[in-house]
Amino acid sequence: MDAAEFAGKVALVTGAGTGNGEAIAERLFAGGASVALVGRRLAPLQEVCRRIDRGGTRTLAIEADVRDPRAMEAAVAQAVERFGKLDLAVNNAGVTGPAGVTVQDLDPDVWHEVIETDLGGIFHSMKFEVPAMLANGGGAIVNMSSANGMVGLAGMSAYTAAKHGVIGLTRSAALELAESGVRVCAVAPGYVATPRILASGRETTDAMADAHPVKRLATREEVADLVAYLLGERAAFITGSVHAIDGGFTAQ
Repeated sequence: MDAAEFAGKVALVTGAGTGNGEAIAERLFAGGASVALVGRRLAPLQEVCRRIDRGGTRTLAIEADVRDPRAMEAAVAQAVERFGKLDLAVNNAGVTGPAGVTVQDLDPDVWHEVIETDLGGIFHSMKFEVPAMLANGGGAIVNMSSANGMVGLAGMSAYTAAKHGVIGLTRSAALELAESGVRVCAVAPGYVATPRILASGRETTDAMADAHPVKRLATREEVADLVAYLLGERAAFITGSVHAIDGGFTAQ
Protein backbone atom coordinates (compact mmCIF):
# COMPACT_ATOMS: atom_id res chain seq x y z
CA MET A 1 0.00 0.00 0.00
CA ASP A 2 1.22 3.49 -0.90
CA ALA A 3 0.98 5.60 2.24
CA ALA A 4 0.77 8.72 0.08
CA GLU A 5 -1.85 7.37 -2.35
CA PHE A 6 -4.56 9.66 -1.00
CA ALA A 7 -2.36 12.36 0.50
CA GLY A 8 -4.20 15.66 0.52
CA LYS A 9 -7.53 13.99 -0.24
CA VAL A 10 -10.65 14.21 1.91
CA ALA A 11 -12.98 11.22 2.14
CA LEU A 12 -16.39 10.61 3.69
CA VAL A 13 -17.46 7.07 4.64
CA THR A 14 -20.96 6.19 5.85
CA GLY A 15 -21.58 3.25 8.14
CA ALA A 16 -17.99 3.66 9.32
CA GLY A 17 -18.39 2.54 12.92
CA THR A 18 -18.00 -1.18 12.21
CA GLY A 19 -17.85 -3.81 9.49
CA ASN A 20 -16.79 -2.92 5.97
CA GLY A 21 -17.15 0.80 6.63
CA GLU A 22 -14.65 0.70 9.47
CA ALA A 23 -12.12 -1.18 7.34
CA ILE A 24 -12.63 1.22 4.42
CA ALA A 25 -12.14 4.28 6.63
CA GLU A 26 -8.98 2.75 8.05
CA ARG A 27 -7.66 1.89 4.57
CA LEU A 28 -8.24 5.41 3.24
CA PHE A 29 -6.64 6.94 6.32
CA ALA A 30 -3.62 4.65 5.94
CA GLY A 31 -3.39 5.85 2.33
CA GLY A 32 -3.01 9.43 3.51
CA ALA A 33 -6.59 10.74 3.33
CA SER A 34 -8.39 12.80 5.91
CA VAL A 35 -11.58 10.87 6.67
CA ALA A 36 -15.02 11.89 7.93
CA LEU A 37 -16.66 8.83 9.51
CA VAL A 38 -20.46 8.96 9.46
CA GLY A 39 -22.90 6.72 11.32
CA ARG A 40 -26.06 6.61 13.41
CA ARG A 41 -24.18 6.13 16.68
CA LEU A 42 -21.37 8.50 17.63
CA ALA A 43 -19.49 6.35 20.16
CA PRO A 44 -18.33 3.60 17.74
CA LEU A 45 -17.21 6.25 15.25
CA GLN A 46 -15.19 8.02 17.93
CA GLU A 47 -13.60 4.73 18.93
CA VAL A 48 -12.49 4.05 15.37
CA CYS A 49 -11.10 7.59 15.12
CA ARG A 50 -9.10 7.14 18.32
CA ARG A 51 -7.74 3.79 17.14
CA ILE A 52 -6.56 4.85 13.69
CA ASP A 53 -5.73 8.53 14.33
CA ARG A 54 -4.21 9.00 17.77
CA GLY A 55 -3.40 12.61 17.05
CA GLY A 56 -6.98 13.32 16.01
CA THR A 57 -5.87 15.50 13.11
CA ARG A 58 -7.17 13.60 10.08
CA THR A 59 -10.43 12.02 11.24
CA LEU A 60 -13.83 13.39 12.16
CA ALA A 61 -16.74 11.44 13.69
CA ILE A 62 -20.17 12.63 12.53
CA GLU A 63 -23.43 11.29 13.93
CA ALA A 64 -26.00 11.22 11.12
CA ASP A 65 -28.73 8.92 9.85
CA VAL A 66 -28.51 8.38 6.09
CA ARG A 67 -32.30 8.09 5.98
CA ASP A 68 -32.54 11.79 6.85
CA PRO A 69 -31.56 14.08 3.95
CA ARG A 70 -31.08 17.08 6.22
CA ALA A 71 -28.73 15.08 8.41
CA MET A 72 -26.64 14.09 5.38
CA GLU A 73 -26.59 17.67 4.12
CA ALA A 74 -25.23 18.72 7.51
CA ALA A 75 -22.73 15.83 7.58
CA VAL A 76 -21.22 16.76 4.22
CA ALA A 77 -21.11 20.41 5.23
CA GLN A 78 -19.38 19.50 8.49
CA ALA A 79 -16.74 17.46 6.65
CA VAL A 80 -16.09 20.29 4.19
CA GLU A 81 -15.93 22.84 7.01
CA ARG A 82 -13.39 20.73 8.90
CA PHE A 83 -11.19 19.63 6.01
CA GLY A 84 -11.86 22.28 3.36
CA LYS A 85 -13.24 20.09 0.56
CA LEU A 86 -14.55 16.65 -0.38
CA ASP A 87 -12.75 14.42 -2.89
CA LEU A 88 -13.93 10.89 -2.13
CA ALA A 89 -17.05 9.22 -0.74
CA VAL A 90 -17.98 5.66 0.13
CA ASN A 91 -21.69 5.15 0.70
CA ASN A 92 -21.65 1.97 2.74
CA ALA A 93 -24.32 2.31 5.43
CA GLY A 94 -26.99 -0.37 5.24
CA VAL A 95 -29.16 -2.91 7.00
CA THR A 96 -30.07 -6.42 5.85
CA GLY A 97 -33.51 -6.84 7.38
CA PRO A 98 -34.83 -10.29 8.26
CA ALA A 99 -33.84 -13.40 6.32
CA GLY A 100 -36.16 -16.18 5.24
CA VAL A 101 -39.30 -14.02 5.02
CA THR A 102 -41.40 -14.25 1.87
CA VAL A 103 -42.80 -11.19 0.11
CA GLN A 104 -46.32 -11.88 1.28
CA ASP A 105 -45.18 -12.17 4.90
CA LEU A 106 -42.81 -9.20 4.94
CA ASP A 107 -43.90 -6.36 7.22
CA PRO A 108 -44.31 -3.16 5.16
CA ASP A 109 -42.52 -1.21 7.88
CA VAL A 110 -39.49 -3.49 7.50
CA TRP A 111 -39.61 -3.07 3.72
CA HIS A 112 -39.57 0.73 4.06
CA GLU A 113 -36.75 0.69 6.62
CA VAL A 114 -34.48 -1.43 4.42
CA ILE A 115 -35.26 0.44 1.21
CA GLU A 116 -34.92 3.86 2.83
CA THR A 117 -31.61 2.93 4.48
CA ASP A 118 -29.89 0.91 1.76
CA LEU A 119 -31.14 2.78 -1.31
CA GLY A 120 -32.60 6.05 -0.03
CA GLY A 121 -29.54 6.55 2.16
CA ILE A 122 -27.22 6.39 -0.83
CA PHE A 123 -29.40 8.87 -2.71
CA HIS A 124 -29.42 11.25 0.25
CA SER A 125 -25.64 10.94 0.58
CA MET A 126 -24.91 11.47 -3.11
CA LYS A 127 -27.31 14.41 -3.32
CA PHE A 128 -24.96 16.42 -1.12
CA GLU A 129 -21.62 14.75 -1.85
CA VAL A 130 -21.83 15.46 -5.58
CA PRO A 131 -22.19 19.28 -5.30
CA ALA A 132 -19.29 19.36 -2.85
CA MET A 133 -17.13 17.41 -5.31
CA LEU A 134 -18.20 19.55 -8.26
CA ALA A 135 -17.22 22.65 -6.30
CA ASN A 136 -13.81 21.05 -5.86
CA GLY A 137 -13.41 20.19 -9.55
CA GLY A 138 -14.12 16.45 -9.36
CA GLY A 139 -14.01 13.36 -7.21
CA ALA A 140 -14.91 9.70 -6.93
CA ILE A 141 -17.78 7.85 -5.26
CA VAL A 142 -18.14 4.17 -4.47
CA ASN A 143 -21.60 2.87 -3.54
CA MET A 144 -21.92 -0.39 -1.65
CA SER A 145 -24.23 -2.83 -3.38
CA SER A 146 -24.02 -6.60 -2.84
CA ALA A 147 -23.84 -9.86 -4.70
CA ASN A 148 -27.57 -9.83 -3.90
CA GLY A 149 -27.78 -6.75 -6.10
CA MET A 150 -26.79 -8.85 -9.10
CA VAL A 151 -28.91 -11.98 -8.50
CA GLY A 152 -32.12 -12.86 -6.68
CA LEU A 153 -32.22 -14.34 -3.19
CA ALA A 154 -35.34 -15.92 -1.77
CA GLY A 155 -36.39 -14.64 1.64
CA MET A 156 -34.59 -11.29 1.44
CA SER A 157 -36.67 -9.34 -1.04
CA ALA A 158 -36.24 -5.88 0.52
CA TYR A 159 -32.46 -6.12 0.79
CA THR A 160 -32.13 -7.64 -2.68
CA ALA A 161 -34.38 -4.99 -4.23
CA ALA A 162 -32.47 -2.19 -2.52
CA LYS A 163 -29.10 -3.50 -3.64
CA HIS A 164 -30.34 -3.87 -7.23
CA GLY A 165 -31.51 -0.27 -6.96
CA VAL A 166 -28.06 0.86 -5.83
CA ILE A 167 -26.62 -0.46 -9.08
CA GLY A 168 -29.20 1.42 -11.16
CA LEU A 169 -28.63 4.61 -9.20
CA THR A 170 -24.87 4.26 -9.59
CA ARG A 171 -25.06 3.80 -13.35
CA SER A 172 -27.46 6.69 -13.88
CA ALA A 173 -25.39 9.05 -11.74
CA ALA A 174 -22.20 8.01 -13.50
CA LEU A 175 -23.70 8.92 -16.86
CA GLU A 176 -24.99 12.24 -15.56
CA LEU A 177 -21.55 13.10 -14.18
CA ALA A 178 -19.37 11.55 -16.88
CA GLU A 179 -18.03 14.86 -18.18
CA SER A 180 -17.82 16.56 -14.80
CA GLY A 181 -14.78 14.85 -13.32
CA VAL A 182 -16.84 12.91 -10.77
CA ARG A 183 -16.73 9.12 -11.15
CA VAL A 184 -19.31 6.78 -9.60
CA CYS A 185 -18.88 3.00 -9.21
CA ALA A 186 -20.44 0.23 -7.16
CA VAL A 187 -18.92 -2.70 -5.27
CA ALA A 188 -20.86 -5.93 -4.81
CA PRO A 189 -19.44 -8.10 -2.03
CA GLY A 190 -20.43 -11.62 -1.20
CA TYR A 191 -20.38 -12.70 2.45
CA VAL A 192 -17.67 -10.82 4.36
CA ALA A 193 -16.11 -11.74 7.71
CA THR A 194 -17.48 -8.72 9.56
CA PRO A 195 -17.97 -8.81 13.34
CA ARG A 196 -21.73 -9.15 12.86
CA ILE A 197 -21.43 -12.12 10.53
CA LEU A 198 -18.77 -13.81 12.68
CA ALA A 199 -21.06 -13.40 15.70
CA SER A 200 -23.75 -15.45 13.94
CA GLY A 201 -21.95 -18.67 14.84
CA ARG A 202 -19.78 -21.29 13.17
CA GLU A 203 -22.64 -23.17 11.52
CA THR A 204 -23.90 -20.01 9.82
CA THR A 205 -20.48 -18.76 8.75
CA ASP A 206 -19.57 -22.19 7.37
CA ALA A 207 -22.75 -22.15 5.28
CA MET A 208 -21.94 -18.65 4.04
CA ALA A 209 -18.40 -19.65 3.14
CA ASP A 210 -19.69 -22.72 1.32
CA ALA A 211 -21.97 -20.53 -0.82
CA HIS A 212 -18.87 -19.13 -2.51
CA PRO A 213 -17.10 -21.36 -5.03
CA VAL A 214 -13.78 -20.43 -3.35
CA LYS A 215 -15.21 -21.81 -0.07
CA ARG A 216 -14.35 -18.98 2.28
CA LEU A 217 -15.59 -15.57 3.39
CA ALA A 218 -14.09 -12.36 2.07
CA THR A 219 -12.04 -10.32 4.51
CA ARG A 220 -12.95 -6.74 5.24
CA GLU A 221 -9.49 -5.72 4.08
CA GLU A 222 -10.07 -7.28 0.65
CA VAL A 223 -13.24 -5.23 0.23
CA ALA A 224 -11.48 -2.08 1.45
CA ASP A 225 -8.61 -2.60 -1.00
CA LEU A 226 -11.03 -2.86 -3.94
CA VAL A 227 -12.84 0.29 -2.83
CA ALA A 228 -9.52 2.11 -2.48
CA TYR A 229 -8.47 1.08 -5.97
CA LEU A 230 -11.72 2.38 -7.47
CA LEU A 231 -11.30 5.70 -5.66
CA GLY A 232 -7.70 6.12 -6.77
CA GLU A 233 -6.07 7.63 -9.82
CA ARG A 234 -5.30 4.23 -11.32
CA ALA A 235 -9.05 3.83 -11.84
CA ALA A 236 -9.45 7.17 -13.61
CA PHE A 237 -11.15 5.55 -16.65
CA ILE A 238 -13.58 3.50 -14.55
CA THR A 239 -17.10 4.84 -13.96
CA GLY A 240 -20.62 3.45 -14.04
CA SER A 241 -19.39 -0.08 -13.41
CA VAL A 242 -20.20 -2.71 -10.78
CA HIS A 243 -17.36 -4.74 -9.29
CA ALA A 244 -18.20 -8.07 -7.67
CA ILE A 245 -15.95 -9.34 -4.90
CA ASP A 246 -17.81 -12.51 -4.14
CA GLY A 247 -15.55 -15.53 -4.52
CA GLY A 248 -17.37 -16.53 -7.70
CA PHE A 249 -20.86 -16.44 -6.18
CA THR A 250 -22.48 -14.55 -9.06
CA ALA A 251 -20.62 -16.61 -11.66
CA GLN A 252 -22.61 -19.73 -10.76
